[in-house]
Amino acid sequence: MKIHLFLIGILFIFILKCTCLEFDSTDNYLIDCGSRENTRVDNRVFLADNLNSSILSTPETIFVNASSDSPSSIYNSSLYITARILHGSSNYTFPIKKKGWHWIRLHFFSFFSEGFNLSSAKFSVSAQRFILLKNFQPLNVPVVKEYAVNITTDNLLLTFTSSPGSFAFINGLEIVLLPGKVIPDGAPMINSQQPYQSLQAQALETVRRVNMGNEDVLPQNDTLSRYWQSDKEHLINTNLVEFVSNITAVNDTSGNSGLIAPLSVYGTATKLDSQLDPNIMINMTWSFVVDPGFDYVVRFHFCDIISHSPDSLIFNVFLNSVLAVRDLDLSNKTSNVLGAPYYVDVITRLNDIPNLSVSIGRSVVKNAYPNGILNGLEIMKISNSKGSLDRLDAEIQTTKPASTTKVWLIVALAVGSFLIFIVLAFVLIVMFRRSRRRDNAVHSGEDHSIIINQESFEDSKHPQIGYRFTLLVVKEATDNFSENLLIGIGGFGKVYKGVLRDNRKVAVKRGVCQSQQGHKDFRNEIEMLSQFRHRHLVSLIGYCNERDEMIIIYEYMENGTLKNHLYGSNLPKLNWKQRLEICIGSARGLHYLHTGSAKAIIHRDVKSANILLDENMMAKVGDFGISKTGPEIDQTHVSTAVKGSFGYLDPDYLATQKLTEKSDVYSFGVVMLEVISGRPVIDPSLPRETVNLVEWALKWLRKGRLDKILDPHLVDEIEDESMQKFGETAEKCLVEHVADRPTVGDVLWNLENAYQILENHQRLKERNQVSNNQVGQSVSTTHYSMGSLGDLENVSMGKSNAATNNPQQEFASTAQLVALQAQVLALTAQLQDQNTIDSQPPQAPTLPPMGPLPLGAVPQAPDLSPVEPSSPGAPPQVPKFQ
Repeated sequence: MKIHLFLIGILFIFILKCTCLEFDSTDNYLIDCGSRENTRVDNRVFLADNLNSSILSTPETIFVNASSDSPSSIYNSSLYITARILHGSSNYTFPIKKKGWHWIRLHFFSFFSEGFNLSSAKFSVSAQRFILLKNFQPLNVPVVKEYAVNITTDNLLLTFTSSPGSFAFINGLEIVLLPGKVIPDGAPMINSQQPYQSLQAQALETVRRVNMGNEDVLPQNDTLSRYWQSDKEHLINTNLVEFVSNITAVNDTSGNSGLIAPLSVYGTATKLDSQLDPNIMINMTWSFVVDPGFDYVVRFHFCDIISHSPDSLIFNVFLNSVLAVRDLDLSNKTSNVLGAPYYVDVITRLNDIPNLSVSIGRSVVKNAYPNGILNGLEIMKISNSKGSLDRLDAEIQTTKPASTTKVWLIVALAVGSFLIFIVLAFVLIVMFRRSRRRDNAVHSGEDHSIIINQESFEDSKHPQIGYRFTLLVVKEATDNFSENLLIGIGGFGKVYKGVLRDNRKVAVKRGVCQSQQGHKDFRNEIEMLSQFRHRHLVSLIGYCNERDEMIIIYEYMENGTLKNHLYGSNLPKLNWKQRLEICIGSARGLHYLHTGSAKAIIHRDVKSANILLDENMMAKVGDFGISKTGPEIDQTHVSTAVKGSFGYLDPDYLATQKLTEKSDVYSFGVVMLEVISGRPVIDPSLPRETVNLVEWALKWLRKGRLDKILDPHLVDEIEDESMQKFGETAEKCLVEHVADRPTVGDVLWNLENAYQILENHQRLKERNQVSNNQVGQSVSTTHYSMGSLGDLENVSMGKSNAATNNPQQEFASTAQLVALQAQVLALTAQLQDQNTIDSQPPQAPTLPPMGPLPLGAVPQAPDLSPVEPSSPGAPPQVPKFQ
């Protein structure tokens, strides 16, 4: 009887569990495209591709099969051995029985088949009114594109359009109705004036689905056949975290977690290391490459599988260093039920940043130690105003929206009375006269103050900050900020080429951000540039802050940025010697920043776009908007909010917010990788394993395979020893532990060493070439002498009988023969000596051992003397750099 009751209980629990996981799968289309038979993929069956004309409208039916073995994939490999070829415009029309959110999964693998090379396909895909893919060219690895569309009609229209002269293809197709809450109807927006955004009228693309705890979750282990990627490859610093697995601790009472996320996601986690110093503020951070110019839904999955009592986990959640969730108390959210799954949805906007960083950090509420946990993460791209999800249609804002002040001004002008018009005219006249007086004062050197938010530079540590130009003069120099003179766009604003009245060429950076942070960066850059002058640092000419403008005027750099000479432009490519010289010049500039004054200056934004080249290709470091004074003598670091450019940021600085000179060293190491590889730091168009330059390059450098990352433009001038020294130095700059990185002085010494090796190698080649030319000439002379001697011998032998009767003539012939033989012997000895010299290996120059430099020292005694100010009012001189 007890056994029967036990079995009944087990059956009841099983039925209850199945009921909880069940959802309406009325609309469920699984098609193995190009296959004439059904294909089983795990516990699902993909139907043969025998669709009738009511579902598929296409000009012709073409099926192809892979010529080689099927590839390895997270999904069943048999799904990628057949494909349907589509020409022109082909439409799938799927009847929809239940309206709502549906997944569209597209499977691609560009295999080679007889008559078709699928890697040459190029096409676009749309669903309803949304553009899913545009001019898409699949890679030769299996790719799954997953989209969510809220279908409100009786049919789903899926259109494939091949590009002119090409074709489209598809390996597998899924249309699946989604259960509720898998896709949110909307979510709050962070870092935006819009508090909430609805998603009902949008389409979504799954960009990342990640399982924390360093474990993959395969589709066959997910109720909805989702793949959850391990988080380890996205972690910035694994030394700050612990991976946890405790599936038995999951206590799901809602019945939804199997659909929202599988139990294997909630049963694993990555958590902050509880043994860390409680006095430091650290975060565990993951970084993901995304397409800029879109909004993103980010879903955080939490489940407390590590605590022994409630109220133990309280922490903050950040997106790109912006607070997304403050003081998240999991016990409060789950009614004090330990192990209860919980998730949070937020929306963030990424304008021009190709990266999304997610951080979990300590809260000051109830926490004795750094605390935090994350179980899973989903990132979904939201379609933009064009209805597109493709990166080619990204909407990146580069101009400032019209302010409400301008709107009110227009309204006032439209409805103002004659009296107001008179008053405005009077005010304009007064302002014009004052502007003329200020202009005269500027050029006479009388006014050198600057006011920002009622705070004067005269009260700062550096009262002399260079010339202050009027807006009228700046507009005159830039032809009223003509777009024809635009030479760059950065985070601060646009940069224009200008010509001052004295015919000096200048670069004019005009800020567009009116935030407090924008004013702070503006002031900071002027103060920093006013402290120093150096041949490898961009010089400040002046500034303008009239009418709330934030304009900085620099010396003009004729050859633009190092970045543009490495990739992304049609400029001539740099040879290896030029690249070395540019790196040495940049290192000298950074070395001066770090050691040329009582306190080090940390640049914080070292990147190839901030290394500028003058008319002689001499490198100068620029853009000091976020630079910061280094630590005191008795301190090791400066604690500060993380700032910088993605891809160049020091991982330790990002995780601990501790800024040191070694943070610049890491960024410079990234620049060195750009220099030797000729590719950008982040390139989303490449396969996933090569998107991030640092990860990809370090993998090959650690294997000693520098050739794998070498810029193709350098292949014809491989200088093994010089390039090897360069690669080793870059690798040392990028080590994870700050203490193990070299100083900029050490880096400079190594670069000078690499340059010396290159110079010696080139001199040796020139000497060998000259020697070979001399040997060639000697050999020609020898051939001539030997030929002459042979002729003479023949003549002598031919006339010997005749000459026998003439002793004097015979003696003369014999003497001539002996002289010629002596000449041949001398030439032969000379050739042997020359060959002996040439065959000996060249003696390498004796170089001092690697080691740190004394404070302020520079190898090779380069000229680092400050530049003398050329006119009154220029920044003060810096003491001579010893």
